[in-house]
This record gives sequence, structure tokens and C-alpha cells, in this order.
Amino acid sequence: MIGRSRRRAHSENSWPGFVDALSSLLLVIIFLLSVFVLAQFFLGQALSGRDEALERLNGQIAELGDLLRLEQSANEDLRRNVSQLSASLQSVNMERDDLLSQISGLEEQLDDRNARLSSALDAGAATQSSLDAMTERFNLSQDQLTEEQQRTIAALSEIEQLNDNLRALREQVGRLEAALEASEANDRESQAVIVDLGRRLNVALAGKVEELAQYRSEFFGQMRAIIAARPDIRIEGDRFVFQSELLFASGSADLGLEGRENLALFADSLLSIAATIPPEMEWILRVDGHTDAVPISTSQYPSNWELSTARATAVVKFLVVMGVPPERLAATGFGQFQPLDGENTPDAHRANRRIEMRLTQR
Repeated sequence: MIGRSRRRAHSENSWPGFVDALSSLLLVIIFLLSVFVLAQFFLGQALSGRDEALERLNGQIAELGDLLRLEQSANEDLRRNVSQLSASLQSVNMERDDLLSQISGLEEQLDDRNARLSSALDAGAATQSSLDAMTERFNLSQDQLTEEQQRTIAALSEIEQLNDNLRALREQVGRLEAALEASEANDRESQAVIVDLGRRLNVALAGKVEELAQYRSEFFGQMRAIIAARPDIRIEGDRFVFQSELLFASGSADLGLEGRENLALFADSLLSIAATIPPEMEWILRVDGHTDAVPISTSQYPSNWELSTARATAVVKFLVVMGVPPERLAATGFGQFQPLDGENTPDAHRANRRIEMRLTQR
């Protein structure tokens, strides 16, 4: 009895707790259902949006499929075009190779033709030159022919005139033959006169030469008296020889003081003798300049020719200043080419450096 009471009391005490648990469980289930409903709602919304997105994606995929088909079709067209282009390219390459081969052949032909053309041009130039020369010779020949024709016409005219003159000359010859016979007698007489005149002329010339020789001898005599004590002034044959050192410094054509004094004495003697020579006697004093073989080369005297000529000219100018008529003087330069001594020594060089003067006829 006691156990049964206990079980009843226990059952009475556990029922409210069970109800509370069921209530709590129910609340939890309701909450879960609410959550589930909400989840279903949101999931439905999400699924609805996904369906729309899927539809849009399917539409885009369909469009992409169409584009892909179009692209594939285009690719096929491109492949066909590429194949055709490749075939065309190969054909073009073959044509290009053929053209290059043809161009190479044409270039060789062109080079050959250019060579032949160059040869032809050269030949043409030579032919043109020959043609020009022939044309020039033809023109010259034509001119010469014209001149020859003119000369022929003139010659014919001259021949006619000469024939006329010949007839006249024959008449004159006839008259002259007669006159010649008459004049031969006179010629014999004139020949005798001419022979006599020639003899007289030779005698007169010999007298003039002898007379000039007398004046020359007198002049030489006076000069010997003047230069007797001067070893550097000599008389050799028909000429006076002055050593260059007496008149000029080395390498110079300017008369020194001593040279001027000696030439003044020489000029006085020459003038005194010249005053006694008749005016009709043609005399002249030739002054010759000579140097040694040692070459000279200066801006004033490039060679011994110029130096010897300048020295002879200086002597002539001084004699003119002293009163000697210039028409009676002549200056000549011989350089080193007429030496008195052919040795190559200082004494020989000194002897060859000289001024020679000779009195002679013009």
C-alpha cells in the first residue's frame, strides 16, 4: 500500500514537469518550424533568383553557342581561305621564282646588250670622228678646189697676159740684141775702167787699214808708256788686258776707285788718238768681259755670263762718261768660255778674270 502510494505521489509530482517539457519541446518545434518556413521562404526566393539567373545564363549560353557556331563557320571559312591563300602563295612563290629567273636572264641579256651598245656607241663615236675628219677634209678639199679653180682662172688670165708680154718681149729682145751688139764694144771699154777702179779702191782700203794700224800703233805706244810699270795691265797682240781685280771687287760689276783712275788714263789716251783719226775712218773700241770657271749664282748675276757682260758694260759706261763717243764702243760678255789658262789653279783663275779692249774697224 505504501509502495502504491509512493508511485502515485511520484506520478503526480512528475506530470507537470512532463507537461512543461512537452511545452518547451513544442515551443522548440514551433520555433524550428518557423525557422524552417523562413528558410524555405528565403530558399524559394534564392532558388527563384537562381532560376532566373540560370535562364539568363542559358540564354547567354545559347547566344554563345550561336556565336560559337558562327565563329566555327568563320574559322572554317578562314581555314578554307588560308588553304586557298597558301595555295595562292605557293603559286605566287613559284611565279616569283620564275619571274626572278626571267629577270636574271633579262639582266644578263641587258648587260650583254649594254656591252654591245657601249661597243656600238664607241664604234659610232669613232665612225662619227672619222666622218667629221673626212667631212673636214672634204670641206678643206672643196675650199682648196675652189681656190685652185680660182688660181687656174687667174693663171689662164696670166698666161694670156704672159703670151702678150712674150710677144712684146720678143720684139724688145730683137731690139736689145741690136743694142747689145752696139754696147759690147762699150762694155769692153767699161770693163777696163772697172778693173782700174777696183785696183784704186783696194789701194785706198789698204791705205785706210794701214792708216788705222798707224793710229793703233801710236795708241799702243802711248798706252805702253802709261802702263809700263803696271803688271796687272798687259798688251797682248792687238788688245789691252786689265785684270779684274784692278777694276772690280770679287763677284761685283761696280768699278772701284783704282779701276776708275786707270780707266781715266786709258780714256785720255784714247781721246787724244781719236782726235787725230779722220771722221770717215770707221773705228770702234770693243770691251770684252771674261770670268774664271768658278760658277756664280746670285739674284743679280745668275751665271758668269751676266757678270762678264755687266763688267764690260760698266767699263763702256765709264768711258762714255769720260767723253768717248758711245757709237765708238761695244760691250761683250764671254763668261768663262775663252780662258787664257786652262788649268784649274788659283793663278789660272786669276789670269782668266780680265777685261780686254781692242781697237778695230767696224
